[in-house]
Amino acid sequence: MAAATRVLRKGISPSLVVILGATGTGKSKLAIEIGKRLNGEIISADSMQVTTDCLCGQVGIEYLNNSLLKSGTQILGSIDLGSTNCSWEPRLCPPLSDLQQGSDTVSEKGGTCESRVELEKLGGPELHRRLKEVDPDMAAILHPHDARKIARSLQVYMDTGVPHSRLLEEQRGQDGGDCLGGPLRFQDPCIFWLHYETNALDERLDKRVDQMLSLGLIDELKDFHQRFNDKKIKENSQDYQHGIFQSIGFKEFHEYLTASENISQEERDKLKIKGIESLKQATRRYARKQNKWVRNRFLKSKSH
Repeated sequence: MAAATRVLRKGISPSLVVILGATGTGKSKLAIEIGKRLNGEIISADSMQVTTDCLCGQVGIEYLNNSLLKSGTQILGSIDLGSTNCSWEPRLCPPLSDLQQGSDTVSEKGGTCESRVELEKLGGPELHRRLKEVDPDMAAILHPHDARKIARSLQVYMDTGVPHSRLLEEQRGQDGGDCLGGPLRFQDPCIFWLHYETNALDERLDKRVDQMLSLGLIDELKDFHQRFNDKKIKENSQDYQHGIFQSIGFKEFHEYLTASENISQEERDKLKIKGIESLKQATRRYARKQNKWVRNRFLKSKSH
């Protein structure tokens, strides 16, 4: 906030302010304060912060009450927005073409496109074989069992007709790009990285989980489970790898939420404690992964 104040005092009004940082570092709070001072609009790039419940953060309510957060579709129409945490940038690609079901080549407009989820069902080895045929350079980089990343690369190729590796190479070769990715979208953005030392952040994250629990996280999970998850489990169609179910907080309490009604209260309490500890561990791991990405993308040498 002090840095933002200095910018304002100098009469500088950046076109874009980016706030980076691991979960739990206070990005949303800082965004609101800067948004008020700069009279700007806030865009959340958090793929899971779409509701105002315990898991996604009560700050979502403040976003809406202050009219500072608009939907992505409203904003996208007026500014050239893109994600900084992507393996490819859509602006480099032509309009998406459709793909005939099961085909590995781009079809004429009007076909049906295999979704990434559908592709992942084919399994890593088969996907890797397909990728090797259309993009051997990317296939050499990705592990044959990493179905998600392979499917993503295939999706890029099917949507654009251009190998994923070639798109990445084009990005890196642009003025301002480097070995880690393409150039920043906006000229001279003001970028803040909110950072805590590891021990301090771990303590902060544990307290955050405790606060979520005090605000009714368990009841919220039970309600969500009964409305959306229980039926999927009974049909053996539950998937913790896609959609909202992949977010931290649901799968960690799977055993607790699906426990038999016949178990003792002591056993139920043990499963609850296990879920809480799993949630704290997963949150800490996620924070480390986020900080690693920031270091690699913004702090490493810009040499190729």
